[in-house]
Amino acid sequence: MSGPQQTLRPVAITMGDAAGVGPEIVAKAFRDAAGMSRACFVAGDLAVMRRAAQAITTEHQAVLPVALIDSPAQIDGVPPRCIPLLQVTAPMKPPAWGSISAEAGKAAAECVVWAARAALRGDIAALVTAPLHKQALAAAGVPFPGHTELLQAEAAASTGLPVQQMPVRMMLANDELRTVLVSIHVALRDAIEAVTFDNVLQTLTIAHTALQAALGRPPRIGVAGLNPHAGEGGLMGREEIDTILPAVEAARAQGLDVTGPWPPDTVFMRARAAGGHAGEFDVVVAMYHDQGLIPVKYLGVQKGVNVTLGLPLVRTSPDHGTAFDLAGTGRADASSLIEAIRLARQLSP
Repeated sequence: MSGPQQTLRPVAITMGDAAGVGPEIVAKAFRDAAGMSRACFVAGDLAVMRRAAQAITTEHQAVLPVALIDSPAQIDGVPPRCIPLLQVTAPMKPPAWGSISAEAGKAAAECVVWAARAALRGDIAALVTAPLHKQALAAAGVPFPGHTELLQAEAAASTGLPVQQMPVRMMLANDELRTVLVSIHVALRDAIEAVTFDNVLQTLTIAHTALQAALGRPPRIGVAGLNPHAGEGGLMGREEIDTILPAVEAARAQGLDVTGPWPPDTVFMRARAAGGHAGEFDVVVAMYHDQGLIPVKYLGVQKGVNVTLGLPLVRTSPDHGTAFDLAGTGRADASSLIEAIRLARQLSP
């Protein structure tokens, strides 16, 4: 390996919920993606990852070995086709597959906290999070419903800011389309109320800053309207006229390359990169969860990657959950995780 490659900081992959498919897809990524053991390591538990390596083993393959490391820097000494693992949580007995376990929730959260702090210190280039289970987190008494809120709190604490001053947004991306959401996991009625001037402008600013760093140029941002036909000049709602367009104009006044609001039933097609041709937009800002995620997931959930924007660290994750019904069978698809790892490396400074 050449000198410049050796200086690259590694990517940490958190193991996710030990009762779900997270450990298995992590093991599959190390088995199937070339060069993983020299670029990434698992932040997790030895027994859990050894069980996962066993679960994906077939009669024609040997069990993938798991090698304990004492620090991220030690991955250079790990042999190929081996899983480097840093024990960052108390050693645990793997829970039953597909079960909601407080111990698994606690361990999953501890892995994320460790990786977040390592990224904030600059010890790792990025973190990729395997799926965790919200009910398991709650059973463990973790005061956050998921990855985003936990990472937001860690980042805010590291900078001495209140959480409210560390706004984050969700981006879902694949090779053909990117979309950033104004609101995430709220009822549709509440999502409509969240379409405010401040929220839309803040989303545009966060999307611009994150993608400019990734693309090396200002991104072209298309903005979806909220109503059918983007309100049809006020005939089908005034949110576009009263709220979204003023936010777009304010963003343009700040120098951002933003246009819209465009009819939401066509803006995603205009943004799609396909057939060797770039889309008209680098990213679409969508007004609510399903408006933005349905088109990306329709193009192939196995290639979708969730990216948290607005944090002072790089975090990506596969676009699926713990899949308790598949856990332990070895059939879970690791494609989305592998894409998340690839994108995390691409976004890393």
